Amino acid sequence: MQVNKPRDIQVMPIGTDTTIVRSRSWSRLRFEIEYALAKGTTANSYLIQGDKVALIDPPGETFTQIYLEALQQRFDVKAIDYVILGHVNPNRAATLKALLEIAPQITFVCSNPGAINLRGALENQDLPILVMRGDETLDLGKGHHLQFIPTPNPRYADALCTYDPQTEILYSDKLFAAHICGDQVFDEGWQSINEDRRYYFDCVIAPHAKQVDTALDKLADLPVRMYATGHGPIVRYGLIELTHAYREWIQQQASADLTVALIYASAYGNTATLAQAIARGITKAGVAVESINCEFTEPEEIRAAVEKSAGFVIGSPTLGGHAPTPVQTALGIVLSTATNNKLAGVFGSFGWSGEAVDLIESRLKDAGYRFGFDTIRVKFKPNEATLQLCEEAGTDFAQALKKAKKVRTTSQPATNVEQAVGRIVGSLCVVTAKQGEVSSAMLASWVAQASFNPPGLTIAVAKDRAVESLTHSGNQFVLNVLKEGNHLGLMKHFLKPFGPAQDRFADVATEEAVNGSPILKDALAYLECSVQNRMESGDHWLVYATVDNGRVLNQDGVTAVHHRKSGNHY
Repeated sequence: MQVNKPRDIQVMPIGTDTTIVRSRSWSRLRFEIEYALAKGTTANSYLIQGDKVALIDPPGETFTQIYLEALQQRFDVKAIDYVILGHVNPNRAATLKALLEIAPQITFVCSNPGAINLRGALENQDLPILVMRGDETLDLGKGHHLQFIPTPNPRYADALCTYDPQTEILYSDKLFAAHICGDQVFDEGWQSINEDRRYYFDCVIAPHAKQVDTALDKLADLPVRMYATGHGPIVRYGLIELTHAYREWIQQQASADLTVALIYASAYGNTATLAQAIARGITKAGVAVESINCEFTEPEEIRAAVEKSAGFVIGSPTLGGHAPTPVQTALGIVLSTATNNKLAGVFGSFGWSGEAVDLIESRLKDAGYRFGFDTIRVKFKPNEATLQLCEEAGTDFAQALKKAKKVRTTSQPATNVEQAVGRIVGSLCVVTAKQGEVSSAMLASWVAQASFNPPGLTIAVAKDRAVESLTHSGNQFVLNVLKEGNHLGLMKHFLKPFGPAQDRFADVATEEAVNGSPILKDALAYLECSVQNRMESGDHWLVYATVDNGRVLNQDGVTAVHHRKSGNHY
């Protein structure tokens, strides 16, 4: 990953009369959970120059100045007729206002929910707006007869895709995107970024799988040559494979045994960010999420989602000391629909006070609901540590649901195969990792050497482990090999359940490795490792890492080995 580069603009033709203008940042840029891999991002904008000129998806205020400078150097900005918005993010307001100052004749093109949001973001009720509901088209001339396909979901209720039959380009905005920055405009060697696309799907798309499946149905008959995404490389070479992968990943969500109804409203986007992190934690544990923005969802849809769910989580901002009316309505539906044996959770963000969160929590407690995690209250915008807490809270919630449902296989004799698998010998280790302010650890025994040159190893990491988020390509960790005879204390410590974002290293003697991760001083040896790639393997990720550094701490010690009685659980 390239680091310490300034933000810049990359301009390149991608089709007839069509140019991409990529605003690039090699740093993380934002704190939403989908940016957590810290591989930077591109905010992709597109210019179509027919007889009329259309600009698609200008970037947010982070890039306003350099973006407009790049446009003015290469194009006649005053000649722009339309600005098409795949979704209306308030962060784009600064760029849109600046464009209006240069070209006041601009007409905006967006969905109906987008028009409402746009007028609010620009504080102008008289904006010239063309609202696209699905049947309308826009003729730019020279064969660019644009079609519009609304693709709403709970997080982006105003989502709108644009299709140009002249170039067979689908401007897909959030669909098929990835947060990764580089020089590649197209996805040559697309297999190398599969992990990034899957991570983006898990964070952004998975909680809205039902709505996205509907959106893919709407797009299925279009003869598309490339997906011009809102972030990351344009999808051209791996288009068929990625489309099929989306269908498979959506089916995985649909076939999950358990579902959580995640109900929320968000005034300034902060509560939605928390919701996304909680959803990520739930889905990574193999439990499906039905995300519901109650501002745009009919009461009957909320009722149906709650009825079929195994548990529910409610999030709310606080406005004027109260929960917004849509949240209060949704809470009433939950209380009248959900039996109190369903697991509950509450979260919310606020500016000066958090009465809404307290109200929801007290109403659910009075009704006798059990909580799957401690109520989450966040003042102002969430940071990296807050997102870790939310993700781990979501995972804890999912694990509690699975534990309640699961028939304990340990009460039955293990089969011959399970007994044999349980005899696979593995050294007992503790994986420790730290990235920024986020740290985590897990006990590991599925460890094996994988290569001589460079020295490398594989570790199987369960998808619902908190440390999983720190084991993506480019991340670093320490593998602490435990010593026979003094391993029980460390084993018990790292086997015990930890609360969301709880310090895993309290009361444990550690020192900092060169890569920043904790070294356990009582370990037999340690290895500092860098993740090269990983493969999805059922309910685990198989992580391959190379060894950068290491040392034996006790030359006379013997490696602790874990002998399992059965191969169907830890």
